[in-house]
Amino acid sequence: MHNTQNDFSKQLQNEVLQAIATGNTLTIRTGGSKDFYGRRVTASNILSIAEHQGIISYEPTELVIKARSGTPLKVIQQALAENKQMLAFEPPAYNEKTTLGGTLAGNFSGPRRAYNGAARDYVLGCTILNGKAELLSFGGQVMKNVAGYDVSRLMTGALGTLGVIMDASIKVAPMPEAEITFMQTISLDEASTKLHQWSRLPLPISASCFYQDKLYIRLSGTEKAIDKAGKTIGGNQLNNAQIFWQSITDQTHSFFQSEQALWRLSVASNTAVLFPQENTLYEWGGALRWLKSNAAPATIRSDSHLINGHCILFRSTGSHNEIFQPLPAPLLKLHLRLKHAFDPYGIFNIGRMYPDF
Repeated sequence: MHNTQNDFSKQLQNEVLQAIATGNTLTIRTGGSKDFYGRRVTASNILSIAEHQGIISYEPTELVIKARSGTPLKVIQQALAENKQMLAFEPPAYNEKTTLGGTLAGNFSGPRRAYNGAARDYVLGCTILNGKAELLSFGGQVMKNVAGYDVSRLMTGALGTLGVIMDASIKVAPMPEAEITFMQTISLDEASTKLHQWSRLPLPISASCFYQDKLYIRLSGTEKAIDKAGKTIGGNQLNNAQIFWQSITDQTHSFFQSEQALWRLSVASNTAVLFPQENTLYEWGGALRWLKSNAAPATIRSDSHLINGHCILFRSTGSHNEIFQPLPAPLLKLHLRLKHAFDPYGIFNIGRMYPDF
């Protein structure tokens, strides 16, 4: 397997060299589960990473796993579960083909993100294939080895515009001793007030969701801590809580089953309501708001700007191609410099994030 993967790496390097020589561009693809996300890329050849699979090393006692980018997320999660460990950022798996590489390229995190951190917070190191066909390694396999750590984090969320993530070392976490979800019927104003009150208390909250006048709070930790926190939270214990949270994570919940465009809004958690409540699902204590709307993107962005928010057209069946919030000129200039440093010939995922790179 080791020789096979080395041969595959060389094959990818040769494809990049050929693209440089011919002036062609490459669209990086692993499982394809997130093809819906981002701008429509300009016509180019597919650079498939799907065969680059396998867990390279896993040290349960060190809480670190290293795997190749094409490794299915379910394979990694199964290996961790056997040792009662997990990916603390609770990444979504939109289908069976979701991979580690795609998850990191999009910096995808689930309900735990507001309480445990984002995907990039757990990347200890990675190996990338840059736009000059060079294999470069950054970071390490333990947190104390911070050499190049920022570059590893930079690759997380770049959507492949800077290079190919070949493998990554990820910090993992023990599964909580117990988890309970409480649900209560409550108004949005009351829910917001309570969420902010609870945020100032040492409660083991690991997820929150508000939709259709129902507030869901998940507690994770020791049974003693959960029992004590439950008396503060109140409400009824939710049956099949794991199924509920999986439906929020993977967006199989009925809210997401719509032909309307889905927007992802990041705002201050105490931001006033601006969009119709029946079309909005709240997570992360109110800081993440999913909005269903067929309004013109310019309208959504303008309304979001009024509340100092940041919005992304997460998924749409329309022909819209301005997915991400436009960058201010100085920040765009910095992005272009980074793009040139990692991909000087402009080969990878051209136009996936912004039309300029």
